Amino acid sequence: MNNAIYKLVDPRIWAEAMTAGVFKGVGVDVEDGYIHLSTATQLPGTLEKYFTEFERLALIEVDASHFGAELKWEKSRGGDLFPHLYDELPMIAVRTVRLLRKGDEGGWMLPDDLST
Repeated sequence: MNNAIYKLVDPRIWAEAMTAGVFKGVGVDVEDGYIHLSTATQLPGTLEKYFTEFERLALIEVDASHFGAELKWEKSRGGDLFPHLYDELPMIAVRTVRLLRKGDEGGWMLPDDLST
């Protein structure tokens, strides 16, 4: 198991986090008290439900093994277990950052080689 989980975020916000050396979350993360993350198989549903108004997104691949008890797998959409980080996300836990865009027909184009 490669322990990959993902965060979707506006690229400008991610650039600010990289400068700061830590990602503290965006509005919904701050409101809920944890950073919302997804597995590779959950990404399409997350994109469709929460990110239709964006044209570009940063897809952050995070190493889940970097975290201990602050990473919790909790029931969410459809009863599926989603990873929730009850802490800040340090850059040391980030494996890759990719820019996502929408295709010609308007749907998000996810990389074919996502770690699952």
